[in-house]
Amino acid sequence: MKLNSFFNSSTSYRVRIALALKGVEFEYVAVNIRTGEHRAVNYVANVNPSASVPAIVDGEFSLGQSLAIIDWLDEKFPAPRLIPLDPERRARVLELSYLVSCDVHPVNNLRVLKYLDATLKVSPEQKSAWYQHWVKEGMEGVERLLEKYGSGPWCFGSEPTLADVCLVPQIANALRLGCELDAYPRSMAVYRQAIEHPAFECAEPKLQPDFVSP
Repeated sequence: MKLNSFFNSSTSYRVRIALALKGVEFEYVAVNIRTGEHRAVNYVANVNPSASVPAIVDGEFSLGQSLAIIDWLDEKFPAPRLIPLDPERRARVLELSYLVSCDVHPVNNLRVLKYLDATLKVSPEQKSAWYQHWVKEGMEGVERLLEKYGSGPWCFGSEPTLADVCLVPQIANALRLGCELDAYPRSMAVYRQAIEHPAFECAEPKLQPDFVSP
């Protein structure tokens, strides 16, 4: 099994965490999205038609989009389960996961930030304000969900789920880009729990073979 990944991609980070939690061995294939390798003709044609990372390749089967990959991993390697089978627990986990993955990440990923720079010609200060605005919007929602429905050391219970797998990379990126997150104590408690867990630790950007320091 191969994982096409970029060290600083939060979506790749999610899949690395999921693979580590399930103990699945894989070959790391570095795809530098900063230099446009994800748009190479061969990559788009043979690995990931959406021209993005991550993408997983298992024999003749290939799949992009982190949430689809993790759902596939849950079916192929069911233990530990990251998307609960119980309908209400599943819905709650997906609610938070989608908040991060659909509301926060898409407006703050690299291609959006590069568009702000290169096409709209915003200033660094404006770009930072854009990023921090959407992080604040999203984290306020996450915090309210965790305050109302969360339990245990993880988002929803005593073991990590997809919710934690999505939340931790988002927080890591926000911290890296200078966001102030003290207003979200429940979320940060989950983050502190996670960074001490071996599966989350080994998936960190700084430990990937393509890591480049800022």
